[in-house]
Amino acid sequence: MIISRAQIDSVANLQSNIYLLKAYSPDLVRKSYPGQFVNIKVTDGYFPLLRRPFSICDVEGDYVYFMFNIHGQGTKFLSTKAKGEPIDLLGPLGHGFEVDGNYDNAIIMGGGLGAAPFPFLTKHLSNKNIITLIGGRNKNDVITYGMKNVHTCTDDGSLGLKGNVLDLLKSIFPDVTGKSRIFACGPTPMLKALQSFVKETNIECQMATECAMACGFGICQGCPIESSHDHETYKLVCKDGPVFNAEDIIL
Repeated sequence: MIISRAQIDSVANLQSNIYLLKAYSPDLVRKSYPGQFVNIKVTDGYFPLLRRPFSICDVEGDYVYFMFNIHGQGTKFLSTKAKGEPIDLLGPLGHGFEVDGNYDNAIIMGGGLGAAPFPFLTKHLSNKNIITLIGGRNKNDVITYGMKNVHTCTDDGSLGLKGNVLDLLKSIFPDVTGKSRIFACGPTPMLKALQSFVKETNIECQMATECAMACGFGICQGCPIESSHDHETYKLVCKDGPVFNAEDIIL
């Protein structure tokens, strides 16, 4: 974990309300792994007071990318950053995806902005058969940036299958041969439904969870998630996660 005084290269509007920030930070890039995140100080002042957590979307050379939507004042500030401006990054933080292992198919599942960590993950799965399932409420919410072999779905049927990403998984899974591992990120209701499905079908599954957090590295104890192995024990999303095996947590 380092504090990096990075330099913004660009902030691009990918689609609708989705932005991609590119920053020069060689030290952070060398330490980063898919599924980890960075706590960003969005201004040099005291407002907003707390840093904001963002998944590492991708790395390229000495540059790191973050994907976000405008959800409040902090992300609104980020969307207006200009080339050359400094930005304060704390990271990389957390436990990321485990890509090593004996499996043939890497099934990537993202709902909405849950697609953010997957361009970086995709690069680390080059020796696997990648199947990417991306969903959203409508076609404007479907993010396919940096993905491979993409299948889409929307709640309103405006793009791809009409339904959610679990419906999409069920529709393609009978045709998938070989051992599979699922990598998922998205809203909690999506992850809970997927958790039930993989328990019934005995499919390996790792999921990146979402949680409000302050410090980002375990000091404030503000992001607990219940362990499935001991109902009196809690893990921390920022430190033990944000990526967990589906069988290890209660959502």
